Amino acid sequence: MPKPVTPIESKVEPNPSLEKRTRRVFTPEYKLSIIQQADACKHGELGALLRRKKLYSNQLAQWRRELAEDGLAGLSKSAPGPVPKKTAEQKRIEQSYYYEGYQKENDEE
Repeated sequence: MPKPVTPIESKVEPNPSLEKRTRRVFTPEYKLSIIQQADACKHGELGALLRRKKLYSNQLAQWRRELAEDGLAGLSKSAPGPVPKKTAEQKRIEQSYYYEGYQKENDEE
């Protein structure tokens, strides 16, 4: 049986309300709450918790690692962002240090 022919002129219009996605940001209190709930889970309940909260197991593992290493302060770490641009003052200081180091190297020779 032949497949039905679809009109070529049919276009899919994007829904503007669905286009923008934002990254979720978790507070340290929320992370601690999830870790405590995960620790209280019995065998087989952890997967259900992660699905219900829409989390991945590697997120939970990372949060546990951060909590073990640095305590509650470790949970408030943020992911590295773009490197901030240097101000003119910072560039001037960096160049002066570089120049001083260069002079010291030449004086020693």
